[in-house]
Amino acid sequence: MFKPGDIVLTNIQFTDTFEIKKRPALILFEEFDNFVVVGITSNLKMKGISLTKKDGAIKDSIIKLNYLFTISKAMIEKNLFPLTAKKKKEVFDTLVDKLKVLI
Repeated sequence: MFKPGDIVLTNIQFTDTFEIKKRPALILFEEFDNFVVVGITSNLKMKGISLTKKDGAIKDSIIKLNYLFTISKAMIEKNLFPLTAKKKKEVFDTLVDKLKVLI
């Protein structure tokens, strides 16, 4: 049902306040009904990859690659839209570039 590259609406628990809020997130991959996702913000001052209305977003946003977390399938409320192949490649290339420090 949900696959890598999907933007979903999910319940996210914030670690600093333990508050749970509905937020969009990008699915990177799934294992055993758990999804590794990255957060999305409408704060355009944040660093990350732009996500525009043209891409399918309700409002211009930023994919925050520094905000990775794991959620269970039960936390996902609904699928919002899939990323284009071009935008998926941009996310992949940027993640790989950030992870090159490990080699």
